[in-house]
Amino acid sequence: MEHEAQRAKRTTSRRSFLRTSVAVGAATTISSGLLTTAVPAFARASGTSSSGLTKGDVAILRFLAAAEIIESDLWQQYNELGGIQDKEVPGGSGSAIYTRHLLKLDTDMSQYIHDNTEDEISHFTFIDAYLKSQGADPVNLDHFRHLPSSKATGAQQIGRLTNLMQLTVDTSWWTRYRSRTENPDLGDTFAQAVPGLSKGQFPAIPRSDDDLEPRDHIQAIANTAGFHFGFIEQGGSSLYPSLAQRVTNPEVLRILLSIGPTETSHFQTWHDKAGNAPSLTDPKSGLVFPNLNAAPFGGQDFQTNLIMPEPTVFLNRKFPPVSIIRPTQTEGAAMGAVKALTDDGLFIGQSPEFLALLNDLAQQADAAVRGA
Repeated sequence: MEHEAQRAKRTTSRRSFLRTSVAVGAATTISSGLLTTAVPAFARASGTSSSGLTKGDVAILRFLAAAEIIESDLWQQYNELGGIQDKEVPGGSGSAIYTRHLLKLDTDMSQYIHDNTEDEISHFTFIDAYLKSQGADPVNLDHFRHLPSSKATGAQQIGRLTNLMQLTVDTSWWTRYRSRTENPDLGDTFAQAVPGLSKGQFPAIPRSDDDLEPRDHIQAIANTAGFHFGFIEQGGSSLYPSLAQRVTNPEVLRILLSIGPTETSHFQTWHDKAGNAPSLTDPKSGLVFPNLNAAPFGGQDFQTNLIMPEPTVFLNRKFPPVSIIRPTQTEGAAMGAVKALTDDGLFIGQSPEFLALLNDLAQQADAAVRGA
């Protein structure tokens, strides 16, 4: 879900990750009764079904449903501790201290977290309902909800799909959207806004009430969340237009073109809020959040109020710069997203079966070809 991920399809590490996870988990996944998440017979056949969906359309929708379920799971955890708990997004009772430090990034953070959570839930429930209406099987990952919850006061004690307590956050999305001369689709790489976040494993929610002090420690956790929000939502911003280039059915295209821009709306919101993260050094982990407006950072690549995509090269360097979503390369987009989420640490503790299923869904989505 970031530029390194989009290029990962060409790397040995991606291929070895795929071989390992699928080899370990594929047999168990199939035998464990998870065929409710398999592609239905009509979608496996060549051509289109009676509903007008191709097997590629179904594969893309199923992968996106899985991605939205994963997003909903992680956003639910953020909302339980730092958002607004109500009938729209139930669960949890909030952590006053964690919330107070999130509000340093913006006084409306709790509302934004709540609304982002509700949006992701609506995405996967809609896509699953649409799949069922077309005679295809919806995606259900409940079998894999076994990761532990935060022990901090305010969090529900239920099984999770994702781990927010050991994150390795790639913050290169920050500089990628500011560059006027580089594009990940053309093989370019980008500097990290918070270099330390890409080198360790850090919590983005308090693991227990012990994490609520000292002040700079819990602020570092809130800052980590702020940059993680941007990482997650920039991935969705790219994923929808990347996969939309492979769908055949006009209604499926309409779904992707209608949901995708909401992910971009989320991303710009979080891009803005991350820039307000206080500069500090975590007294427990040593993680440094730099002042991005001062040396050795500073300048257009790091300036905190540049939250709109700067024009950059697109398709070919011979063309003039244009403001775009980046990346949007379609080849390997789904597998790139899986690798990015895995590298992020979201799946630490998950089963090989889960990884095998997710890789299989991604492979099928990436194999989709317009008209087939």
